[in-house]
Amino acid sequence: MHAQRICLIGGSGFIGSYIAERLAEQEVSLTIATRNRDRHKSSLIVLPKTELVSTNVHHPLALQELLAGHDAVISMVGILHGSRKQFETAHVDLLDKIIAACHKQGVRRIIHISALGADPHGPSDYQQTKGIAEQHLRDSGLEWTILRPSVVFGRGDSFLTLFAGLLDKLPLLPLAGAGTRFAPIWADDLARAVVACLQQPHTIGQSLDLTGPASYTLAELVAYVGRLRGTVRPVIPLPDTLAMLQAGLMEMLPGPTLMSRDNVRSLGVDNVSPHPFPSAVLGFSPTPLEVVAPQYLGQDEFNLVLSAYRREAAR
Repeated sequence: MHAQRICLIGGSGFIGSYIAERLAEQEVSLTIATRNRDRHKSSLIVLPKTELVSTNVHHPLALQELLAGHDAVISMVGILHGSRKQFETAHVDLLDKIIAACHKQGVRRIIHISALGADPHGPSDYQQTKGIAEQHLRDSGLEWTILRPSVVFGRGDSFLTLFAGLLDKLPLLPLAGAGTRFAPIWADDLARAVVACLQQPHTIGQSLDLTGPASYTLAELVAYVGRLRGTVRPVIPLPDTLAMLQAGLMEMLPGPTLMSRDNVRSLGVDNVSPHPFPSAVLGFSPTPLEVVAPQYLGQDEFNLVLSAYRREAAR
C-alpha cells in the first residue's frame, strides 16, 4: 500500500471500527481522531500501529496539526438527525475544513464515505448536504474517491439492531417508508472497499455506489429480522402524513432520536443504485445479508449486541 500513514476522521464509531481493523491488517500507521479517547481506547487502541488522538476536528488549526505527516485521509463524519445547520456543519463545513487542511499539509489522497442518494436536490437535509459535500470534494483538486454505500449493517449497527429491539418490545410495528427499497451493504465490505481504493490508483476521481447483492423493502427487512429473532410482528405501513406526525412526536422524546421528519423525507426515495457493485474495480463481490445477519441478530448473541448499542446511544 502506497499510503503508510493514514488518518481517519469520524473513525471511532461503528463503520470506523471495521475500517480500522482492515487497515491494521495492512501494517500501516493509523491515526484515529476522536472526541473521547477513553471511550474508544479499549476497542481501537489494541490495533497495531494505531493512535487515538483526542481533538476537535472542527477547529481548523487542530485539524491541520492532526493531518501533518499523513499520506491519506479517510473522511466519514455523518449525522442522521439534526437541524439544517447541524447537517451543514457535519457534512459540508467539516469536509471543507478537511480539504483546506489537506492542501495546507500537502496531503493529496482522500477517500470520502458519503451515502447512496446524496443529492444537492434530494428531498431531505441529510441527502442535500451530503450531495453538496460531494460537489465540493470533486472541485477540490485533491486525489479523491467517493464511496456511496446504501444502508450499512453489521455487528454494532444502529439499523437492523434497532428494529430487532423494537420487535422484541412491541406487539406490532407502525413503519414509515415501509415500501422504500434498500440494498444493504456489510460494514466489512465497505472497509474492504476503502483498502482497495488506497491500493489502486485507478480509483482516484471515481464515485462508487456500494450496494449489497440484493434489495429489499424496509418492511421485508423488518420481517426478516423478526424471523431471526423469533419475534415476527405485524408491520403497519404508515402514509406520509402519519409518518411525519409520528416522527415529529419522536423528535420530542427524551434520549436518542430514533426517527426524525428528515428521515421520513429521505425515505421518499429508494436507496438503491442503477449500477451493480463495482466488483471489477474493487476486486471482490459483496456479501449477502443472509450470511452475516444471523451471526449477530440470532437469539443467542442479540442481547449482548443490543446492550452494547444501548450503551453507545446513551452517550
